[in-house]
Amino acid sequence: MATNTLAKPPAQTCILVTGGAGFIGSHTVVELLNAGYSVVVLDDLSNSSAESLARVRQICDLPETGPGSERLQFVQASILDRDALDTTFAAHDISGIIHFAGFKAVGESVQKPWEYYWNNVAGTLVLVDVARQHGVKSIVFSSSATVYGDPDQVPITEMAEKHDATNPYGQTKSMLERILSDLYVGDPEWNVVLLRYFNPIGAHESGLIGEDPKGIPNNLVPYVAKVAVGKLPEVGVFGQDYPTPDGTGVRDYIHVVDLARGHVAAIDWMAGRVGTGCADDPYSLPGDAAPDGSRRGVGVFNLGTGRGSSVLDVVHAFERACGKEIPYVMKPRRAGDIAENYASCDKARTELGWVAEYDLDRMCEDSWRWQSNNPDGYAS
Repeated sequence: MATNTLAKPPAQTCILVTGGAGFIGSHTVVELLNAGYSVVVLDDLSNSSAESLARVRQICDLPETGPGSERLQFVQASILDRDALDTTFAAHDISGIIHFAGFKAVGESVQKPWEYYWNNVAGTLVLVDVARQHGVKSIVFSSSATVYGDPDQVPITEMAEKHDATNPYGQTKSMLERILSDLYVGDPEWNVVLLRYFNPIGAHESGLIGEDPKGIPNNLVPYVAKVAVGKLPEVGVFGQDYPTPDGTGVRDYIHVVDLARGHVAAIDWMAGRVGTGCADDPYSLPGDAAPDGSRRGVGVFNLGTGRGSSVLDVVHAFERACGKEIPYVMKPRRAGDIAENYASCDKARTELGWVAEYDLDRMCEDSWRWQSNNPDGYAS
């Protein structure tokens, strides 16, 4: 039976990464491997490509077969597939889970609410049920700053009140935060970290892995990149009359590699290797340390840079990265958009020992390297 402790050294620890072939997941797998962990990726490839994991092996110099190859293993399955999950936990000595798997397009979630609630919420319930049956009760959850809704003030701290999400995707994140927190309340052996991301962009500096959205991108930087590479004609900038320095919306953009390293820091925090415990805030449930030194409880952390950048800041940074002008058109505000949203990351720095290192120019440079080397994504 697998153990729920993360207190073993990384070289003796296996992490299950659901959705590990996706954008954030693949970068997190790289950082876990670099930190000495072994990884089992479970992904149904509904919005990702197995090619990303082949490139992860290339980045980390892992062979496909032979000694060392077993440090990265792949299972193609959905988190709704109980039998596949049971087989995966039985076959591997998994100590903890990083849970990315889920549908993530805001607009699509409005059109397909049942699919989003079923896949994201029911799938997570299946995952944690199978995990606990195998004695695995440590999970890092991929949450989102969307749980804050329209914030009362910025920068947003973890103590900020959560407002109702404006779409089913955001609702699933908020619901799952509640569900995973309640798991600990009902069973104090659980060890839960909720990571609230702001706006991940960028790509690995090698240019081998990056964001590869299916169809027309939903997020700003992949859209800008598609314009830069000639796949789309222009960028639509929605709203030019917000109370911000240039009138366009301001967001906290974070390099995906910084974000990935935040997940490794969260695993180390759960294992008792960094930090001193949960800060005193109403959305964390600090528990006592387990006999093996690992933590029990619920930790809530923002992952961002703590700096806001406007839509036009991003467009101009990408122009500097690619050396060409990015055509854009100003359009009316979109319903539900807010003026500015950026994080306070003091808690992550204090408790996880983590801080974002890369600035907006570096994010755009790495995005452009990925996009220009892979104009058709992994299909290239």
